[in-house]
Amino acid sequence: MSKVQNVTIADDEPDQRLDRWFRKHFPQVGQGRIEKLCRKGEIRVDGGRVKAATRVTPGQTVRVPPLPDPDSQPKPPPVSRISAEDTAMIQRAVIYKDDDIIALNKPAGLAVQGGSGQTRHVDGLSEALKFDLSEKPRLVHRLDRDTSGVLLMARNARVASALTKAFRARDTRKIYWAAVAGSPMPKMGTIRFGLVKAPGHGPHGAGEKMICIHPDEVAANKGAKHATTDYAVLEEVGKRTSWVALVPVTGRTHQLRAHMAEIGHPVVGDGKYGTNRQTNEGDGWGAQLGGDISRKLHLHARSLTLIHPVTGKKLHLKAELPDHMVKTWETFGWQVKWAPADPFEE
Repeated sequence: MSKVQNVTIADDEPDQRLDRWFRKHFPQVGQGRIEKLCRKGEIRVDGGRVKAATRVTPGQTVRVPPLPDPDSQPKPPPVSRISAEDTAMIQRAVIYKDDDIIALNKPAGLAVQGGSGQTRHVDGLSEALKFDLSEKPRLVHRLDRDTSGVLLMARNARVASALTKAFRARDTRKIYWAAVAGSPMPKMGTIRFGLVKAPGHGPHGAGEKMICIHPDEVAANKGAKHATTDYAVLEEVGKRTSWVALVPVTGRTHQLRAHMAEIGHPVVGDGKYGTNRQTNEGDGWGAQLGGDISRKLHLHARSLTLIHPVTGKKLHLKAELPDHMVKTWETFGWQVKWAPADPFEE
């Protein structure tokens, strides 16, 4: 059993979650044990209590309580190999690759990380994305499980740190495409409802849902955060459904889905925020269109524009629509070539 240690996070270690840093340095300690030690206050950062998900940065000091010796712990079972089918699937999803970054067109229905019963996810399949490098790529941002589209990964720690900072500083430009119920008015606008997590959500985010509140009431609601979304209607079918472009000016959990539902035009297939009905009962449309239209979520991260962290060049990444959205676009006669790359540019 070791003694209490105070370990300073090295300058070459990227901004990351505390539990990931801890598992890297003390692999004999499991995730459950790390979370328990945080709850009891035995793991601290700069003297303060923290959660396992707290992000830590170079220069901070982590209090490490007495831990069992690595050799005294049973060896973990061997990591299961990724199937040939999953290897082929995740490699087909690659839309851009260089020595520093990889971009995927993430399939709808594939989680980005584990948790809440998810055992098959991008993070777990990243071993199949090493290609010619020794390290597997690292996640630097997220997409909801049922949202498809551009997902960026870093191929080394230095680039991961740079990209994480770029996303946090909003130095990237993300444009989503969605089919929404009804026809938003005006045709171009900004939604500024704040967001707060609903009480009673399950462990590790299971069943998590966000509630919209008036922006003037954000300060008065504990845990609430300001959120801003720009939208533009690209095409519509009468007043029943529309193709919209969405830009998350802020990056809150479920922001686009919650905002569109709040203004009465939920993303098609989003029963969580828009209900599963098809009619408009006075408070906005339901999230289903019926007929041959898929019940899957119609939300897609169409493009991501950023400055490459190594070359300094502007990089514009674009992901093609998933099959269920392609069929919906064909049903309504919408053509991708009609859409400007950025409908919000003057």
